[in-house]
Amino acid sequence: MTYTIAFIGLGAMGGAMVRHLMAAGHTLHLYARRPEAAAPFVAAGAQLFDSPAEAARGAQFVFTNVTRTSDVEAVLLGERGVIHGAQPGTICIDHSTIAADATRRIAARLAEHGIEMLDAPVSGGSNRAADASLSIMIGGQPEIVARAMPLLEKLGTSITHIGGVGAGQVAKACNQIVQVVNIEGIAEAMLYAQRNGADLDKVLAAISAGLAGSRMLDTMGPKMAHREFTAGIEARLHDKDFEMIVEAARAQGLKLPAIELVKRQLAELVEQGWGHDDTSSLLRVVERQQNN
Repeated sequence: MTYTIAFIGLGAMGGAMVRHLMAAGHTLHLYARRPEAAAPFVAAGAQLFDSPAEAARGAQFVFTNVTRTSDVEAVLLGERGVIHGAQPGTICIDHSTIAADATRRIAARLAEHGIEMLDAPVSGGSNRAADASLSIMIGGQPEIVARAMPLLEKLGTSITHIGGVGAGQVAKACNQIVQVVNIEGIAEAMLYAQRNGADLDKVLAAISAGLAGSRMLDTMGPKMAHREFTAGIEARLHDKDFEMIVEAARAQGLKLPAIELVKRQLAELVEQGWGHDDTSSLLRVVERQQNN
């Protein structure tokens, strides 16, 4: 079965998703703040619209993949948002990484108009978006997840329904905590090895074979050892996510010292102008701090 799908947010991740959905034979309605981002997809047969509301008209599904909570609110609930164009029964699937409580508020507003919502944040970065092997964490009603699953299977290979609306965002926050606290640990380990005169590649080979081994060590360790800071995922996005996580934890009265420390490290990274570089740039932060 093929559908008409509205897709909003055509960055590196969103653009890859659109390609997969078009390759599966679906009709794509697009909205982008930068129309030029949509040009290659329009050339391939997608339609570009002037607002999220117009893109959502006639669509059975609406996908969003934007940056911040305020962006999701604007494209779904704003003056020209999806809520003003989508028909009752439309399913909105949000791949953005935003606050769980905000997701629940947005879903409640959409529900007043008969529009369903799944929060479905993803992990894996642009490379795994390109080869449709993303990890997708879903919050929403089981029957709505089942209806969306054939589309999600075009985008990812690890798809987990966590629970009700907002649960996908909770899982994504946990994903970010584990990832970036780990990256900070790798940065500190690389600095320690460096200052003690050890060969960084040999240290990585030794520790990756033991209990310290992880996908993150395999990815970030060589980048740090060879000072290759070109972004896989831009550090500014991790900084944005940690700001959201820290705020949520404080609101819940949770004391999570590691995320508080890492948030400060990410903030300094961005302040130094490295926000568009890879998060492996945390090594440069800990190096810089030795001289202060």
